Amino acid sequence: MGLVGSLSSSIGNMSFLGNIRLASNQLHGKIPPEISHLHRLQVLSLFNNSFTGEIPANMSTWPKLSYLNLGFNKLYGKIPNNFSSMMTIKGLGFDKNNLTGGIPPSLGNLTSLEILSLFSCYLGGSIPDSFHQLKNLRKIGLSENDLVGAFPFFLANFSKLEAIALPVNQLQGGLPLNLCSRQPHLTIIVLSANQFNGLLPSSISNCSQLEILEVTFNYLKGEVSIDFGTLQHLTLLSLAGNNFGSKDLDDLKFFHSLSNCSNLELVDFGSNQLGGVLPNSLGNFTSKLTYLGIDSNYISGSILTSIGNLLGLTTLIASSNNFTSMIPESIGKLQNLQILYLNDNDFSGVIPMSIGNLSVVTKLFLGRNNLEGTIPSTIESCKNIIHLDLHGNNLSGSVPKELFKLSSLSIELDLHLNNFSGVLPQEIGNLKLLGSLSLSMNRFTGELPSSLSSCVSLQNLNLSANFFNGSIPESYSSLKGLENVDLSRNDLSGHVPTYLQQIQLKQIDLSYNKFEGEVPVKGVFANTSAISIIGNTRLCGGALDLHLPKCTSTTSDSKRRTRKLSIRVIVAISLCSAFAGLGLFSFVLFYCCIKKKRDEPSESRLAESFEKISYGKLSKATEGFSSEYLIGTGSFASVYKGVLDESGFIVAIKVLNLQHRGGFKSFMAECEALRNIRHRNLVKVITSCSSIDYQGNNFNALVYDYMPNGSLESWLYSTQQMLDLVQRISIIKDVACALDYLHCRCGNVIVHCDLKPSNILLDADMVAHVGDFGLAKILTNVEGSNANVGSSSIIRGTIGYAPPEYGLGNVVSTSGDIYSYGILLLEMLTGKKPVDPMFEGALSLHSYARSAFVDGFVLQIVDPVLLNGDFDEQSLVSLVKIGVQCSHESPQDRMDIGTVVHELFATTVAA
Repeated sequence: MGLVGSLSSSIGNMSFLGNIRLASNQLHGKIPPEISHLHRLQVLSLFNNSFTGEIPANMSTWPKLSYLNLGFNKLYGKIPNNFSSMMTIKGLGFDKNNLTGGIPPSLGNLTSLEILSLFSCYLGGSIPDSFHQLKNLRKIGLSENDLVGAFPFFLANFSKLEAIALPVNQLQGGLPLNLCSRQPHLTIIVLSANQFNGLLPSSISNCSQLEILEVTFNYLKGEVSIDFGTLQHLTLLSLAGNNFGSKDLDDLKFFHSLSNCSNLELVDFGSNQLGGVLPNSLGNFTSKLTYLGIDSNYISGSILTSIGNLLGLTTLIASSNNFTSMIPESIGKLQNLQILYLNDNDFSGVIPMSIGNLSVVTKLFLGRNNLEGTIPSTIESCKNIIHLDLHGNNLSGSVPKELFKLSSLSIELDLHLNNFSGVLPQEIGNLKLLGSLSLSMNRFTGELPSSLSSCVSLQNLNLSANFFNGSIPESYSSLKGLENVDLSRNDLSGHVPTYLQQIQLKQIDLSYNKFEGEVPVKGVFANTSAISIIGNTRLCGGALDLHLPKCTSTTSDSKRRTRKLSIRVIVAISLCSAFAGLGLFSFVLFYCCIKKKRDEPSESRLAESFEKISYGKLSKATEGFSSEYLIGTGSFASVYKGVLDESGFIVAIKVLNLQHRGGFKSFMAECEALRNIRHRNLVKVITSCSSIDYQGNNFNALVYDYMPNGSLESWLYSTQQMLDLVQRISIIKDVACALDYLHCRCGNVIVHCDLKPSNILLDADMVAHVGDFGLAKILTNVEGSNANVGSSSIIRGTIGYAPPEYGLGNVVSTSGDIYSYGILLLEMLTGKKPVDPMFEGALSLHSYARSAFVDGFVLQIVDPVLLNGDFDEQSLVSLVKIGVQCSHESPQDRMDIGTVVHELFATTVAA
């Protein structure tokens, strides 16, 4: 009723009150203790208000209370133990409060309890064994409580149970194999985001009333052996993010029984190990099905024509599989489809014309396939599309003007890495809401369309690696929202527009064009790490760090005086200037040639001479990839030390393991991430090789600078060599600078996704270089801003270093790298790996360090090696604080990389 204010203590005088229902108002303040005087109270509902303080401990004076709901308030403290005296209570709810101290075992004495709801209280601890007494329990909800321990097996014996919800905890172990065997009323099973392992009980087939089964993001494995045909009431089935299947052809045989579930609305099997081909029975699924997720598996074959029978589908996610053949024309029958992800497969042929029938589609992802031909003109009918991704195909021809009539495009239009050609039509200006445009690595020609200035919402613009010519239009000054611009590797000319100084750019890359004249010095141009202008030989001026020649300028007054000179004088001056200029040009040209020959770095010569290095040279450099040259192995590749006999130069050669699924995608991800980035703290790529070995097999490799001091991991856990405090701080700073560059200063937002000691290499001077970009992801700003939205994307990273939100299916983000950096920092300071056996249950490297920091015992957890000799205790405390703040479980609570760098360089110990 919109009530505001506090609850008066006078309510305690209303001694005959039996029911108090004040839910969903705006009441605040503490719950008055006088409420305990109401001995006749049977129902108390203060749900969804803003009450604060602790739960009144004297509520046990209500002998007749049957229902208590204090959920969705701001209560704190422990749940009182004396609730155990309320023997008549049937419903108890404390959801969404800030409670602590675990679940009191005394609640197990409430033998009349039918409903217990404690979700999102973050109580900690385990589920009390005393709960085995709650035989009358019908519904139990304990999600988001940081609970540890095993699944309470006694729940499988509660015959009255209707709903069990334990998601987003840290429960582990197997599930009871008799689950559902004695529970005819069970309708809801939600166990997502825990650490359950083992098999999914086939006894679930007995739950004839089951409506929801959700076990996403656990470690369950094996065959899906449930007979879904007996679950006629099933509406939601989600098994995503586990290890179901064995990549075999029979993994999908359970699909046949699913076709008998006439009430299914959502099916999600994403991120498992399911192999085989889609069975024909898929076309027999109910028309009520709105969501089908089969992404990130090993499913092969084709998308069946019968997919067109699923007329109710609004979301189809089939990305990251091994689908081949053409996308069927029948896809156009799914006229309710809003999200279609078919990216990262091996689809071939043309994009079907029927794609235009998807008039309500909002997100269409067909990137990273082998599609060819042109974009069908029927795309014009997709009037609601906000995100279109066709990158990484073999599409060609001109981009149809119909595409630029889609004024709804607001998130991104990504056509990069195709073979599109021709000029960009002026109709591109219709995309006024577009946030990101990527057309790089195509064959576009002509001048940049001036109408692009109408795209006033544009934040990211990437037109690199094309054949655009002419100057940057003055009209682009209206693009005030631009943050990242990449126009590199084109044929652009003219001056660098001064209006770019007024735009709040974060990154701009104008390299390898024909720009001339003075480089601006304000705005983004004042930060030389945020701009790239290499390969433009006629530029001058700019910030001092650019080391460009000074510009020669002529004032307006001198120009006016020059106009007044006689023709004879002008001719004379012109001739003298011409001869002087010619002489100067000859001198500069001669000087540059001599200087280039004398000063050009050997690494540059290597990069040029090895641009097309062969398999034979790499084989020779490693004596046939001998095990004696092997210096490391990983999931997708092996790394060899090689000596190039032309120069004796030592390199590291990373050879792709094509037999490992995902290896080629890892190779492509690393190539794409490293294509245009350069930084002193990143491992430098010299060249690459895509060839055939002597057995006729495909061969892919990357050639890097060799790091003679190996990996950080080898130093941290060596008995023969050690890192002192100064060295560790230096490495800590190096890695932070690398992340700062990747996240903020390289033109794109690049998330490494696998930061750990083994991926940090040390050169001869012990300077740290971040390497292995096989899991890296290039983000748009839109993706970055939605970093915590649920997704069925592949879980990235290494256990212990990967942030917890990736385990929940959240999209990758820069805050994920920050978490890994925080764990890395704490590991370097404590000398303990995040997967150390001491870290079990609720104890983790983060909580271990956090407790020490809060209690003032930092020196007790620091690696003893760091305490030898002189050390700065305050610096150690500051570093532990940074590590703790970076490794918070919640992404919102972590520091950003800019703050990390600032805090690091403010420490008192100099590296």
